[in-house]
Amino acid sequence: MDLKDAQYKKMTEQPVSRLILSLAVPTIISMMVTAIYNTADTYFVSQLGTSASGAVGIVMSLMGIIQSAGFLIGMGAGSWMSRLLGEKQERLASEVAASGFYFSLLLGVIIAVCGVVFLDPLVTLLGATQTIRPYAMEYAQYILYAAPFLIGSLTLNKMLCAEGKARFAMVGIAFGGVLNIFLDPLFIFVFHMGIAGAAIATALSQIVSFGILLYMFVSGRTIAKLNLRNASRTLKRYVQIASYGMPSFFRQGLASVAMIAMNKQAAAYGDSAVSAMAIVTKVFMLIFSVVIGFGQGYQPVAGYNYGARRYDRVKQAFLFMTRTATVFMVLFGAIGFWAAPQMIRLFIDSDPQVVQIGTEAMRMQCAAMPFLPLATCCNMTFQTIGKSKVATLLASARQGYVFLPLVLILPYFFGMKGVELSQPLADAISFFICIPFTVQFFRELQQRQKEIQKEG
Repeated sequence: MDLKDAQYKKMTEQPVSRLILSLAVPTIISMMVTAIYNTADTYFVSQLGTSASGAVGIVMSLMGIIQSAGFLIGMGAGSWMSRLLGEKQERLASEVAASGFYFSLLLGVIIAVCGVVFLDPLVTLLGATQTIRPYAMEYAQYILYAAPFLIGSLTLNKMLCAEGKARFAMVGIAFGGVLNIFLDPLFIFVFHMGIAGAAIATALSQIVSFGILLYMFVSGRTIAKLNLRNASRTLKRYVQIASYGMPSFFRQGLASVAMIAMNKQAAAYGDSAVSAMAIVTKVFMLIFSVVIGFGQGYQPVAGYNYGARRYDRVKQAFLFMTRTATVFMVLFGAIGFWAAPQMIRLFIDSDPQVVQIGTEAMRMQCAAMPFLPLATCCNMTFQTIGKSKVATLLASARQGYVFLPLVLILPYFFGMKGVELSQPLADAISFFICIPFTVQFFRELQQRQKEIQKEG
């Protein structure tokens, strides 16, 4: 049995629960390593002073834009590949993979060149003050140099996950994240390179991750091949890849917009409010990253089996993902609700107002945690099976057309509590928006399963 047949058999015959768990554990580890790296990077740079720390926050917005491009192409190509492999269209899957890969490199080069040329106005546009601007420019230029590798790494990572090779994907991302954690203090403090050292550490780590992930493809360990001759010569193919990745692009982009809106609304109530909301967001994202990682393990299972017309297994996978993630969020929501004051004090204990606001916001967010798994699984599913319009609609709800009006309106009626309530209420509303789409999806799966039984 060759590689592609063995992989097809595994993805369409192995028990769904065991298969999802085997794919989800590596992706969860990757998400956790990334979260830890982001925290460590901020910690080391903050030792250089307030302006340097502020520069990291400014450049994080730039990295968010670069990552959005990576998710756009990576998730677009990856979701399409998983369906094609389920349909046993390996040649077309290789065309999509090669097209997505070279598309990502080209887009990365364009972003890098434009960013470096317009670096000064760019950091100002992102919100840098006169004191932060020199640090932000120094940090941003190295991040821009590495943009093709960052976008390329994300694309390769998502395509490996789409093939069901989550362990290979984990190795590349995790190794780069761990390397970054070690290089940060070495470059900043030992080599006395300051904030440039942190940026160079990040850039080198992205290049190493890119190299490891690319090796997985060129060494013959994958079904899809990245030969340049496999890349499509038609614009339509690249438009299709981008359209399938649009939900991830909106999800990532709207997260940045939501954070800006949250900070501006909280700022009206003082620095303590801004600090408290930032801490709650960081803690919440650490927990939620597990659900995202679990979902990334679920997606190739859904895509493969949808392409293979194993609609019964698609439904099993959906229910297993939703139930397991809901249990996890209920458990950690209860722990977070009970331990909210202690969790906030881990970050800051000197400001009672931060602890008070943070505790209230944390408990509200924990109460809404059980609503998140269905919404997450729902928009991931529609993206994976190629229904990008529905997926984009659902992906834009939580931090887009539901959250933004709430965070702008509620503070007028409830003050700071309105800011605290905005995200939990948006999570609950997004849950109910997903219910009719889920019911309709299950009806569609049932109908298609009946048609297959008639054919048999």
